Amino acid sequence: MPPLVLVAYASKRGSTAEVAGAVAGELERAGIAAEVIEFGSVVSLDPYEGLVIGAPVYTGKLFGDVASFVRRHEDKIRRIPVAAFVMGIAPVYPKAGDPAQFVGLMTAALQPVTPVAVTVFAGKLDPSTQSFAERSLTKLLKVPVGDFRDWNAIAAWSRQLPDLMGIGKGEGR
Repeated sequence: MPPLVLVAYASKRGSTAEVAGAVAGELERAGIAAEVIEFGSVVSLDPYEGLVIGAPVYTGKLFGDVASFVRRHEDKIRRIPVAAFVMGIAPVYPKAGDPAQFVGLMTAALQPVTPVAVTVFAGKLDPSTQSFAERSLTKLLKVPVGDFRDWNAIAAWSRQLPDLMGIGKGEGR
């Protein structure tokens, strides 16, 4: 059987969930079984040999309680390789913050686990999914709107994960 990796995510409007699915797809193309689950719905990490966590950043804060997820599953997380990605508008709108800070937010939330990789991807900002107040603020601050996800970069990062995590085709469970 191929190794099984969990791609757990938090998503406010679906963009991070779509990226989690793309990450899982790349893992599967590499011969690794992958499951994609919103991390609030994860009951146990027992069947998994690796973990990828994804979460967006809104107003400078990591969305979803990554730290609580890590505490809840700490015993298992300490024994498997962990990688993470952060989604946000910062890569295309520097006023939103330094993407390196978002890496720091995720790395801190994963403590005491040290991830094998953490990256930031540009996200998607769709005014039709925003509240009136959010749309007004987006317009006032001149935040760019659109889908800024770089699917090639997401695929390239995902293809590195088996080596970084030390799991690969032919390694059984």
